[in-house]
Amino acid sequence: MASRDKATNQIEEFKRAQSTPDQMTTGTGCPVGNKTGSKTVGQRGPILLEDFVFTDEMAHFNRERIPERVVHAKGAGAFGYFECTHDVTKYTKLKPFEFIGKKTPLAIRFSTVGGESGSADTARDPRGFAVKFYSEEGNWDLVGNNTTNLLHPRTHSCSQVSFIHKKRNPQTHLKDPDMFWDFISLRPETTHQVSFLFSDRGTPDGYRCMNGYGSHTFKLVNKDNNAVYCKFHWKCDQGIKNLMADQAGELAGSAPDYAMRDLYNAIAEGNYPSWSLKIQVMTYEEAEKFRWNPFDLTKVWPQGEFPLIPVGRMVLNRNPKNYFAEVEQIAFSPAHMIPGVEASPDKMLQGRLFSYSDPHRHRLGSNYLQIPVNCPYNARLRNYQRDGPQCVTDNQGGAPNYFPNSFSGPQDDKQFLEHMDYCKDGQVGRYNTADDDNFTQVGTFFNKVLSQQERERLTENIAGHMKDAQEFIQKRAVGNFAKADPVYGRMIQEKLDVYKKKSQKSRENMAQL
Repeated sequence: MASRDKATNQIEEFKRAQSTPDQMTTGTGCPVGNKTGSKTVGQRGPILLEDFVFTDEMAHFNRERIPERVVHAKGAGAFGYFECTHDVTKYTKLKPFEFIGKKTPLAIRFSTVGGESGSADTARDPRGFAVKFYSEEGNWDLVGNNTTNLLHPRTHSCSQVSFIHKKRNPQTHLKDPDMFWDFISLRPETTHQVSFLFSDRGTPDGYRCMNGYGSHTFKLVNKDNNAVYCKFHWKCDQGIKNLMADQAGELAGSAPDYAMRDLYNAIAEGNYPSWSLKIQVMTYEEAEKFRWNPFDLTKVWPQGEFPLIPVGRMVLNRNPKNYFAEVEQIAFSPAHMIPGVEASPDKMLQGRLFSYSDPHRHRLGSNYLQIPVNCPYNARLRNYQRDGPQCVTDNQGGAPNYFPNSFSGPQDDKQFLEHMDYCKDGQVGRYNTADDDNFTQVGTFFNKVLSQQERERLTENIAGHMKDAQEFIQKRAVGNFAKADPVYGRMIQEKLDVYKKKSQKSRENMAQL
């Protein structure tokens, strides 16, 4: 037993803490006399409908699964705190950043993106990095990824839906290389994140050893109602560690819950992981003059021009007490903001403001914010939302349920009005982001961020994944990478040619047999 890790030994530790078993009850609290023996007509007769111990359990069992998340279905969670270590009040009035030394409780959920709930933690896939701050002015969800940028700058109603739909072929229900590379090659905006995804950082060594990013551009507002644009960066204090492709593949078979187990054991052993929060700030004037669209989340802001500003530190020091209650039911949305942070004109962010909260109401019910892990328990909640399925509070008692009213119902306050922007253009239309500069930053990543060995692994990973797609799709995809850098495209093509020769040789050998 001593050789077993904390995760494997969890139920044994529960036994030690629970010296004697509790009395079993039904869902109504009635003590159960015999759990394994149903009420029947005689020793071998049929079960009686009056056996509530049986019907109570079976009826609940038939309903205890909720729909898994469409995206980010496989994940792990933890709890801890954020401590403000630097004064950034000139940029924002966010409560968690109110003063140096202030601690705010938080929850986090790490996840893979494309796989189903039972998929492997080590798949080549972006990682979700969602943080919920329980502040005195409500819950703030900073929902991001382990990548500095995302695949495309359009809203979920456009590209994101198609990106998720291509997870599996609609007829065969298999992963389809044509579908993947067809979509990727037809959307040149994806070139940047695909390069990141197929680099070493596409397979992080667990959740503890990767950075996190808010990805989107947000707006920060200070107490004087002055605003700047901002990007959030979580820098891993453990240091970044990645798995090589062969390691990740081996672990997918031998330890598919590798990242989840690693996180649980580290916290259980007191080895609390931490991340330093930093921000980049861009003024409105700088945004007007910036050579790329600063709200395009396929782009990054160069740190040489917009340096990282330290803010604070996140520490994770508690594992979930129950996975379903605190991880499966935790619900994040970029729309969950508090005074001091607001949305920017980022197209994808604008789409996500709706498309995250809406599925929570589908999965968890219209009162999902009353679930303890989602409840803004650090704030005093008063509004005019009433009733609905699974209302588990006092439903705000006898307070008026209409607004305005003359009977001391909660009132709004103009001091909490959002910052107002005024658009100079005012031109309404549909704009094609595929015509933007989608390749300069990819070339910078390839040439200035990666070593020669990392470039070799990146192009090998891409070629190894692309080799099963049809040749016309391969050519289109390679063409996109070549626009970022001719050497990038050539290295992929050379490796594809090797795979092609091997395949031809294999077919010739089979024909001779």
